[in-house]
Amino acid sequence: MNKAMQFALRGLVMAAMMFAISALAQDMHTSSQFQGPKANQGHVTHSTQGGKSVLTLSDDFVVPDTPDPHWQLVDSDGNVYLVDKLKTKAFIGTNYKKEIIVPSYVKNVSKVVIWCAFAEVNLGEASFSSPVK
Repeated sequence: MNKAMQFALRGLVMAAMMFAISALAQDMHTSSQFQGPKANQGHVTHSTQGGKSVLTLSDDFVVPDTPDPHWQLVDSDGNVYLVDKLKTKAFIGTNYKKEIIVPSYVKNVSKVVIWCAFAEVNLGEASFSSPVK
């Protein structure tokens, strides 16, 4: 194989790799930083894994020290969905449910709220620049 063909082949491989990386990056969206009285660090990343919509809290997120913190989702129409607890007995110590699969009945996600179900209060929220699904 001559040098021109090798160069062209390398260019083709690089272009294919860049296209694949770009396609993966398009499936990921990052929210604003959490803002609130108790949850005010970190953000949420939305991705698609295995055809499912997944939300993941960042590593710098700090679980509020409250009795019953939950994931709560708000769609673009303002509908609110109380989805899952952040902490359960299965998560001992500082462990928590860092990732959830968005239920199929949730049309899209505009905002993620950390909600205290015990006190029924918003602990902090993070918004996406446009709804994700």
